[in-house]
Amino acid sequence: MSTKPPSLTERRKAATQLDIARAAAELFTERGPDDTTAEDIAQRAGVALRTFYRYFRSKQDAVAPLLAGGADRWRAELAATPPGTDLATALERSVADSLTAADDEAAEGLRWTRGLLRAAEHDPALRAVWYRVNQESEERLREVLTALAPPHADPLALRLTAAAATAAIRLALETWAPTDAPAAGEGGPAALAVRCLRELTAGVGGLTGGGEG
Repeated sequence: MSTKPPSLTERRKAATQLDIARAAAELFTERGPDDTTAEDIAQRAGVALRTFYRYFRSKQDAVAPLLAGGADRWRAELAATPPGTDLATALERSVADSLTAADDEAAEGLRWTRGLLRAAEHDPALRAVWYRVNQESEERLREVLTALAPPHADPLALRLTAAAATAAIRLALETWAPTDAPAAGEGGPAALAVRCLRELTAGVGGLTGGGEG
C-alpha cells in the first residue's frame, strides 16, 4: 500500500494540530475538561483562538490527534507486513508492538492516552471523541486488512477482524488506564490487548495466507 508523502503545508497543519492537542491534554490533566476552555488551550499552544477553531470543533475534539496517533502507527506497521506472512500472526504482533513503549514517542503516547482516558471517565464529550477515534481507526484498519488478505478471504471475516482488533486495543487501554499498572508486563496494555484479540478472534477464520492466492 503506497501513499503520497504529505506536502509541506500538510505537515505544518499536522504539527499545529499536535501542538494544540498536547496543550489540551496538559490542561485536561491539570484542571479537568470542565475547568478548561478553548481559549485556555489556544493560549497554552501559542495560537489564536480562531486558529484553534479552524482545526477543531470543540475543546474535547482537540485531543483527537493524540488519541489517534498510536493507531496510525499501528496500521502503518501492519500495512508494511511482508508478502506471505500469516496475517493473523502479523496482526497480533502489530497489536503488541503498538502498545509497547519501545521509544520515547510511544511512551509519551501511552502516558497521554492514560491521562485522557482517566479524564474521560467524567466527561461524556471526551468519551465521544475516544469512541469516534476508534470507529475511524476500525474503518481504516479494514482497508489495510483487505489489502493484505489473500484473494479468497471472506469480507465478513475481515470486518469482524478489524472490529475485534480495534476493540481489543480499546478495551486493553480502558482496562489499564485507571490502574497503577506499569506500561509493560502482564498488566500492561500490550499483554491485555493480545489476550483480548485472541479471545475475540478465536472463531474467525479465512485470514491466513497473508497475501498469497
